[in-house]
Formats: sequence, structure tokens, C-alpha cells
Amino acid sequence: MGEDLSINRSWSKEEQYQYALSACKALLAGEQNQTANLANVAAVLKEVFNFFWVGFYLAEEDGNLVLGPFQGPVACTRINLGKGVCGTSALERKTIVVPDVE
Repeated sequence: MGEDLSINRSWSKEEQYQYALSACKALLAGEQNQTANLANVAAVLKEVFNFFWVGFYLAEEDGNLVLGPFQGPVACTRINLGKGVCGTSALERKTIVVPDVE
């Protein structure tokens, strides 16, 4: 897959998800580097869904989270287990949906 995405802003949510999945599969095919793959997935999600921020926090051996590849404004570098939404989600090992982070 090339580096350009062809996004149609009139797509339905289902079409957006299908396109994002297809783009991610194409970008990940044959690439073994975790950092490169996470960076490209973050970029696809940000572009397709026009998110403000999207990225990954990676669990360290002590269970705390460290910032990984992302797209968007500056983010917290480290998050302790149980702190905030991400730290609580990691501690409880479950997804937490926040309708409005403001």
C-alpha cells in the first residue's frame, strides 16, 4: 500500500471502519517492526476518523504505561496503574468508554 489514504468524508461509520481495517492490513503486511506498525495504525485511525488524538500506551514490566506511537498533541509520557482512564483501564484490564473526555 502506498502512503496516501483516499478518504471520503461522506462514508458511513461502517464504510470508515471497513476502509481503516483494509488500510491497516495492507500497511502491516510483511512488516515486523512493532513501532512502525503502531505508528501507521495510529495515523490511519486519526486520518480516517478525524480523531483529535489516537495512540498507544505500552505496558512495562511493572505494569505501568509508557507512551508509544501516537498522532496528535503532546501526551503524558508515563501513566501509573489506576491513574486516570488509561491507568484504570490497564489496572482493571477492561475497556472504559468515556463519552466526552472534557
